[in-house]
Amino acid sequence: MSASSEKPTPRETSIPGLVLWDLPVHGDSRGWFKENWQREKMVAAGLPDFRPVQNNVSFNDEIGITRGIHAEPWDKWVSVATGRIFGAWVDLRQGPGFGAVFTAEIGPDRAIFVPRGVGNAYQTLERDTAYVYLVNDHWSPSASYTFLNLADETAAVAWPMPLQQAGVSEKDLAHPRLADVTPVPPRKTLVLGADGQLGRALRRVYADDTAVEFASRTDLDLAEADLASSRRWRDYGAVVNAAAYTAVDAAETSEGRAAAWAANVGGVAALARIASENDLVLVHVSSDYVFDGKSDRPYHESDPVSPLGVYGQTKAAGDAVVSTVPRHFIIRTSWVIGDGSNFVRTMADLATRGKNPRVVNDQVGRLTFTDDLARGIRHLLSRDAPYGVYNLTGSGEPLSWASVARRVFSFLGHDPERVTGVTTEEYFSGAVAPVAVRPPYSVLDLSRIESVGFAPVPVEDSLARYLKLLESEQTSG
Repeated sequence: MSASSEKPTPRETSIPGLVLWDLPVHGDSRGWFKENWQREKMVAAGLPDFRPVQNNVSFNDEIGITRGIHAEPWDKWVSVATGRIFGAWVDLRQGPGFGAVFTAEIGPDRAIFVPRGVGNAYQTLERDTAYVYLVNDHWSPSASYTFLNLADETAAVAWPMPLQQAGVSEKDLAHPRLADVTPVPPRKTLVLGADGQLGRALRRVYADDTAVEFASRTDLDLAEADLASSRRWRDYGAVVNAAAYTAVDAAETSEGRAAAWAANVGGVAALARIASENDLVLVHVSSDYVFDGKSDRPYHESDPVSPLGVYGQTKAAGDAVVSTVPRHFIIRTSWVIGDGSNFVRTMADLATRGKNPRVVNDQVGRLTFTDDLARGIRHLLSRDAPYGVYNLTGSGEPLSWASVARRVFSFLGHDPERVTGVTTEEYFSGAVAPVAVRPPYSVLDLSRIESVGFAPVPVEDSLARYLKLLESEQTSG
């Protein structure tokens, strides 16, 4: 037996993600040798790095032994050590491809990658056939399995040996027809911190997606000792961590410092471990506070971090932890505005009540509205964007806090000159409690997020939209 190629070669099939592979087999008078699974070469050739954890062998004495059609909640790498099979695969995943069928013969010189949710079956064509398959999850009684009858008339698999003559188990003969099969749903996305301002925005953005699950701290505490076993993590494809300790000034106290490190580093580390072990995409929201604000240009994702205070230090440490997860998005943002108490809402309230605020004018940045941030997160997850760090804020002209306040006053029909600009030092001059050092310049470069097709909304537009909502709330209230 000789090889047709010196490297594994993929062949796309009619079922998305189901890929047939030609494997080099080297033979001589003594027999033959092949690399049945070689991660480095196969990943380089285009096979997903599916990280198998178990290798199973099914030995079949006779011709016509038939097994399937089984769709398990994991990926498979199927091959033959000896003998030959007729393989049949049926797409049982939710979507337009449901019910699609592909068949092929597989011997020692072929293998096939079977993605999660695609039903797998085979019939032996030779005696003493050793059917080998690697899987990337361990069998679990809590996992969800889907089956299709081998004789289903809709799939109409053309078995070489009629099923009446083949060796088939009673269990496989009893599986449901296609019309009675519940399609395998896609892997779920889990949003943590679902009751926070970003979490609530993500609820709105994902309102049409039943595959997204939301959890508050009451539902899932990252500090729990049994976090790794708290749910079947392999059923998820991504986790969005919208939870964080964000009390910037309180973090400068001894109690706040401990809480900030526990949430922004300890909890993130626990989540990163789970993401790495279960091959999840981890989305982590970071901050402009990882920088010292001394730049003379917008910060790029590759710029070295240099946090000034405890909060920024914990966010920078969290970024470093998440960067070790093979599939991750670190999203750096600034000046976040969402539901509940925030700067814009406070300025609108002061304007309406006739108050004339003193507002800092020596800190410059861009507002980020949580709805826009949530849309950006969904964009990255849905567009197969390269993993890594992305800046995501509103776009347009950078403003000081005082400039933002004046725009709020002006939009609501009030005199913007009622806002008095002061330095940060002046603003906090009478503070009794500890005050965190703020980065004076928080402008983040948006080129990378734009390069993957996401257009950040101009701050002026988002601000106008938000203020209209506030006016509607006041009118209806």
